[in-house]
Amino acid sequence: MIKVLLADDQELIRESLGFVLNAQSDITIVGMAKNGREAIELVRSEKPDVVLMDIRMPEVDGVECTRLIKSAHPNIKVIVLTTFDDDEYVFNALRFGASGYLLKGVSVADLTNAVREVVRGGSIIAPDVASKALQMFARMAKGNLTIGVDEKQTEDLQDNEWRIIREVGAGLSNKEIAAALCLSEGTVRNYLSSILSKLDLRDRTQLAIWAVQTGVAGRPFGGPQ
Repeated sequence: MIKVLLADDQELIRESLGFVLNAQSDITIVGMAKNGREAIELVRSEKPDVVLMDIRMPEVDGVECTRLIKSAHPNIKVIVLTTFDDDEYVFNALRFGASGYLLKGVSVADLTNAVREVVRGGSIIAPDVASKALQMFARMAKGNLTIGVDEKQTEDLQDNEWRIIREVGAGLSNKEIAAALCLSEGTVRNYLSSILSKLDLRDRTQLAIWAVQTGVAGRPFGGPQ
């Protein structure tokens, strides 16, 4: 059973999301928070698998919440709920380890699939804003956030792993990568797990930033040249 914590300052949204998610046979809501402070307290007591978090909340916003939660509980996944005008907030939430973001108003199927996907180790970027994700990764790569990978760590990467790194850097989801490379989503997830282990990176976001910083994301093949 996947344990989910909801954090949103709007009661209607909390109740609606709770109703939808509790209706799933493999998902249960373990808490609802109306602000960031409550979210942090509930994370400590309930130990959810996933936090579905509004990016703009009183007392402690979703960005700071993400930072605090991921620092104390790195295995807990955070999905940010956002709107089109929240680019800077999302940018910072991804820096602090959010597994992705969804637009408010997402379909029930996309919401529930997102929860399951991050638990499996994937990341979620709403299709409508995939191009924004690439822009964010590029901004991170040009900023003061440097992802260090020793050249020796890349020597054992396989051809398909280089191809997957390239696609992650371009902002593609696991499903899109699977389709592009004629692989199953499970195989893509396995490759990603292997890549993160070989490069000693925390998550997909760090991998994407590294891919942009090193130019892998822009290469026709994706491997070293």
